[in-house]
Amino acid sequence: MSAETALERAEELAERLLPDRTPKRRMLVIVNPYATTVSDRLRNLVVYALQSRYSVEAIDTEKRDHATQITREAAREGYDVVVAFGGDGTVNEAANGLVGSETPLTALPGGSTNVWARTLGIPNDVVDATEHLLRMADEFQPFPVDLGRAGGRHFVFASGVGLDASVVERVDRHPLRKARYGSWYYAYAAVDIFTRRYLVKPPHVRVHADGRTQEGVTVIVQNSDPFTYFRKRPIRVTSGAGLTSGSLGAAVLKSATPLELPTLVPRLLSGRAKTVLRHRQVQSLGELDSLRVEAIDDRPFPVQVDGDYIGEFEEIDFSAAPAALLAVA
Repeated sequence: MSAETALERAEELAERLLPDRTPKRRMLVIVNPYATTVSDRLRNLVVYALQSRYSVEAIDTEKRDHATQITREAAREGYDVVVAFGGDGTVNEAANGLVGSETPLTALPGGSTNVWARTLGIPNDVVDATEHLLRMADEFQPFPVDLGRAGGRHFVFASGVGLDASVVERVDRHPLRKARYGSWYYAYAAVDIFTRRYLVKPPHVRVHADGRTQEGVTVIVQNSDPFTYFRKRPIRVTSGAGLTSGSLGAAVLKSATPLELPTLVPRLLSGRAKTVLRHRQVQSLGELDSLRVEAIDDRPFPVQVDGDYIGEFEEIDFSAAPAALLAVA
């Protein structure tokens, strides 16, 4: 859907709502103005529509981790719900600010993928999602969901070490290409980085999990399913992960050779984790409470959480955080 069509539909939605209806709950909308589909006009229309059922305040994020600061304050002030209006990075920051609080989190899709929102059953179209949040006011039932933890950072759906994180770091350096080409630019970056860096001398890591060790070049850790989406197609990599499973799922890509990419990509696009995990270079680590990843060749490895690149590490611990966040959808 084009931005113009979304705006027209948002205007129609706003016009048929009752603006004088008594708001029921305090809602804070955290807006990432740099997200793929977010504009000032769309932001204002969405807020206007939500005001028919909620007492709404909206704040734009201004810098990295700003959403975390805002949501911590929102929890202290007793807001009934926080809405992350942006992509998965905005959701991640908001979740980190609400961990352990009584304030639930929900989302409006404003990014290129919106994994967590779609996992919760929130429509990927912003106007449909706004209508969804309006209907939610009649049956407002927060529920606990799990988070994962990577070092000092929580994540809502997945984290990656190695190739996956390198792709995220590349894409984040080119926001205009990300906004214009979406999943196709991620795919291009993955192929380019794989052939240029991971076929030559990738950083090697060792994973310690449940008394076992496994060496490889990429590690995927999931808190929920799927790992991500390629347009409308879910990408599943591990088994055992779920928003209420109480555990993480993890898998390791053991090596990168010229023969692996052509055989691995169709399995990833199949939408079935079992198909991916049967690949000769993919090792499932099963359901885990925790795991540790460490560098084994004196080279730090890149890490991403929820599509947000967080830097290079020589070692990092992952752990499950059951029921660490309240959500509503």
